[in-house]
Amino acid sequence: MVDTNVILSAILFPESIPAHVFAHVLTHESLILTQWIITELGEVTARKRPDLVPALETLLSSIDYEIAEPRGSGALITDPDDQPILDAAIAADVDILISGDKHFLTLTLDRPAIMNARTYLTTYIEAT
Repeated sequence: MVDTNVILSAILFPESIPAHVFAHVLTHESLILTQWIITELGEVTARKRPDLVPALETLLSSIDYEIAEPRGSGALITDPDDQPILDAAIAADVDILISGDKHFLTLTLDRPAIMNARTYLTTYIEAT
């Protein structure tokens, strides 16, 4: 699962680490999103860069991904806006949640592994 901030950074900065990581996930992994992430992507893009809304819509319609539905997981996160993402990641039994959000990065869960884009890059892309 890739969080909103990583996808948005990939769109805004095509040569960035998040862009490299997102491209790797799209070509080598099974991407799982939530409706919450998709909605948030649309809202943030419309607010910050309305000129990129068509590009976001094109991207989302051209990539393969599964939608995970949040279910109460019992694991809590300090930001209630992030709870549906965490619950969906646990319900879908995702291996990795890639996020730059400090609320996710401070969690200590066995599964999913939670890491930022740089850690994913060094662990799964550069290490191979």
